[in-house]
Amino acid sequence: MAKFYHSVMLEKDKCKGCINCIKRCPTEAIRVQDGKARIMAERCIDCGECIRVCPYHAKKAIYNPLSVMENYKYPIALVEPSMYGQFNNLEETDVVAAALKEIGFAAVYDIARAAELVSEATRLLLAEGKLKKPVISSACPAIARLIRVRFPGLIGNVLPLVPPMELAARLAKRQALAQGVSAADVGCILLTPCPAKATAQRMPIGYAHSEIDAAVAIKKIYPAMLGVMRAGTSSELAQAGRIGFGWGENGGEAAGLISTDAYLAADGMENIVRVLEDLEDAKYQDLEFVELSACAGGCVGGVLQVENPYIAKAKLKKLRRYMPVSLNHLQGAVPTAMMWEENLEYAPVMELGKTRQESFEKYEELERIMHELPELDCGSCGAPTCAAFAEDIVRGNAEMNDCTVLMRDRMEAVLKAIGHDKKKD
Repeated sequence: MAKFYHSVMLEKDKCKGCINCIKRCPTEAIRVQDGKARIMAERCIDCGECIRVCPYHAKKAIYNPLSVMENYKYPIALVEPSMYGQFNNLEETDVVAAALKEIGFAAVYDIARAAELVSEATRLLLAEGKLKKPVISSACPAIARLIRVRFPGLIGNVLPLVPPMELAARLAKRQALAQGVSAADVGCILLTPCPAKATAQRMPIGYAHSEIDAAVAIKKIYPAMLGVMRAGTSSELAQAGRIGFGWGENGGEAAGLISTDAYLAADGMENIVRVLEDLEDAKYQDLEFVELSACAGGCVGGVLQVENPYIAKAKLKKLRRYMPVSLNHLQGAVPTAMMWEENLEYAPVMELGKTRQESFEKYEELERIMHELPELDCGSCGAPTCAAFAEDIVRGNAEMNDCTVLMRDRMEAVLKAIGHDKKKD
């Protein structure tokens, strides 16, 4: 199996060994051992939930510094729709474009433009009737990775289109080349709201190589922009409409389909897991499309943003109110370049054995161990649940004595036995 690249890392010096992170990880990728958290790289999907809940800031996201733009003679800023919800009193998108150019970018390309093309491509593919329904959006890389490692039965439902950020990078480079810029001088820099998109730049899903050259956190570029933002400094008007900028919040992509209201939009990892479990159980028979966002509120809730996601959503709605529905359209059928180059493959990181027989035998062992455990899911052993702890024992990564509840019960039994013997004497 290929080695996973990750944009979420642990700073051990800051870790206090609490169990907040192990309880919230959707793939049970974190354990606390010897008083420190440990991230299981093969299971991590870079959703950033551990960053969000860690009270000691021991988890951090890995991304490029803003100075990365100096590596290119013609750096292009790829702006997520959600970024526009970070600023107060923003009436026009051109203010953001002007500020980005003021701090050193040669050009600015709105990912909302590409989002409108992906929305139209999705409508066309749904109309063809060849996709397995309900179709699950592939825009959030954390969700695609979650399905890959935990819900293999739904892999065939994932929409085989490149995400807007990748399409935007390809279109931005094409536009720069058309203007006479040398390909060697161009660098597309994603202003990312989350670590999952920073990971997708290094390890894309559905295509072998990304045209995004670097990823900078929005929270890092935000302070630099504030000092130079002012109205009336650019003639660049919005090049996308309500559909494109709607992608910045949960439900925006699904609403942009227009042709159907048989869709479901959910956000937040706990809700996502429940929805995917129900989808596996075929509980939603009449759905055509499912939009899932790992972050609460959608991309506006990414851990690399600065604004409260609900306030950011309100700001985006205000910005979109006078925009046209859409400004970007496909010419004919869905271009091959928008489709995945390779299929999403199951990553069997949660299998107990290498063969079906070995997995079956280890599962029987796990069931036996579960009968001995208290099933309190207290997390004191360093695993999120008793089932996860039993799995660790089966894999040889833990011992039954690591269960503090069982050890306490055994100690109490010994003390009672000693007390009973003393009474006899």
